[in-house]
Amino acid sequence: MKRRKFLKNSSLSTAGIISAPLLASCDQKKTITSNTEAATVKPIAICTWNFKNANDKAWEVLAKGGNSLDAVEQGVMVEEADANNNTVGLGGRPDRDGNVTLDACIMDKDGNCGSVVYLQNIVHPVSVARKVMEETPHIILAGKGAEQFAYEQGFKKENLLTEKSKKDWLEWKKTSKYETIINIENHDTIGMLAMDKNGDISGACTTSGMAYKVGGRIGDSPIIGAGLFIDNEVGGATATGVGEEVIKTVGSFLIVELMRQGKSPQEACEEGVKRIMAKNKNREDFQIGFLAMNKKGETGGYCVHPGFTYRKTTKDSNTNEQVNSFYKKDEIQNNN
Repeated sequence: MKRRKFLKNSSLSTAGIISAPLLASCDQKKTITSNTEAATVKPIAICTWNFKNANDKAWEVLAKGGNSLDAVEQGVMVEEADANNNTVGLGGRPDRDGNVTLDACIMDKDGNCGSVVYLQNIVHPVSVARKVMEETPHIILAGKGAEQFAYEQGFKKENLLTEKSKKDWLEWKKTSKYETIINIENHDTIGMLAMDKNGDISGACTTSGMAYKVGGRIGDSPIIGAGLFIDNEVGGATATGVGEEVIKTVGSFLIVELMRQGKSPQEACEEGVKRIMAKNKNREDFQIGFLAMNKKGETGGYCVHPGFTYRKTTKDSNTNEQVNSFYKKDEIQNNN
């Protein structure tokens, strides 16, 4: 049933909106400071971390004249299906009870959005999120309800816990020590932003969340305004890292609004991280990375600790961009 028919036949009239391994590689090119391109760069695809295969897939869609929504969905699906990526989709590290639970959201040029949280047994939560957006009057479906909806939409039930993830989980259980390790695969994400030939921007974000989290924990990734936000008049932003800190500042929404006020994507990302650190003075035990793009195709990123990168693809280049950080490497070493 299409959204339009669903809305017509339903007594519901409104729906509410509520608002991450280090994969940096040897092809890092340059440190980002600011982007002052005069002409609009489009199409363009960017994603958190050096997920080259994912960004290449998104670019394939864009280069053929496809729209940004299809590009971001198909792009992040590459990582959802990669069992070697232990932070997203199939093979994601489980919660402390051994359950692989997935979160994802997607948002289009018109502000439409869909999200699934605590979804099990489905490889592609981003695609389920798109179905929520397009086939229901809702925005977020959770847990068993989201899983049943996925089956109704034709998605197949699959075991997401691979032998490697299971072995790692059993090893973790020997101590059951929970800690976030900077830039290591226990709290990572892929967030992707794309602008198509028409200048329209869409975004997607998907994750298996923190490894060995408390069952039921949800981070920022599927929360519109926190892990992802798009305003087609302004630009888009996405986040990676410890989601609890992103949620507290509604980080992606904040960055888009700062761009609306005239800040460049780089300036906006820096301000977003600084807002978080202002409430976490002298705290060094977590990573946050923000990534943003405006309507001119200018991009920017900023993070708490060194190491966060993003992949950027245009018709002229395909690079892994190293971003600046709130803490510098020497500062952390000195503090320790």
